[in-house]
Amino acid sequence: MRRLPAIFAVFLCLSGCTDVPFQKTSYVSMEPFDPWTVVSQFKNNMPDNFKLINTIVFEYNWSKFSGIGYITVDAGEEIFTVVCINPIGIKLFELSGAKDRIDSHFALEQFTKKGNFAGTVGEDIRRVYFNLTPSPEAAIKKKRLQIIFSEPSGAGVVEYIFAGSAGHLTEKNFYEDDILSWRVSYYEYREKDGKFYPGGIVLKNYKYGYSLIIKLKEIAG
Repeated sequence: MRRLPAIFAVFLCLSGCTDVPFQKTSYVSMEPFDPWTVVSQFKNNMPDNFKLINTIVFEYNWSKFSGIGYITVDAGEEIFTVVCINPIGIKLFELSGAKDRIDSHFALEQFTKKGNFAGTVGEDIRRVYFNLTPSPEAAIKKKRLQIIFSEPSGAGVVEYIFAGSAGHLTEKNFYEDDILSWRVSYYEYREKDGKFYPGGIVLKNYKYGYSLIIKLKEIAG
């Protein structure tokens, strides 16, 4: 992981720049809402299996690069497959993963030379798409505009923040030694067939100094 910035430096040489703005969540008072009812409704409204087409932007050291990502997710089993191409259609990588492994099916040589590329991308996908609700043992902090759940996770503490009139997940934060290590923010949820999908996602890795911006283009299934 210490060589992670070198991985993203390779990406910067492969593509151009794109800005992806998202509308901020419209906050309402959360005081009338029961915390666990909010979690239950959110969980029931999220799809178990889906296929998405996204635009992807990496930001590192004031530079950006963009690509198009095709991802298939089984959230219940924590299984995924992702393919990323650059704007002119050249495949950059193809990965799949499960709870206990990540497999690299294809990656340009530039990626495989620079640290644990598959592990880095796979971990980001897990942060974004899996484990989106707290366990029943989570502690609750109810604020006027937010409901915050927190619980131990690995070497730190994970925090889930629900807000807005629909009570969607708006942030997932991870702290190590009381220092924010990474954050995933969710915006502009879309509805299809009774299920909701975040239209915009921003992952910020404060430990390694990069951001991943995902904009939903199409819900394929």
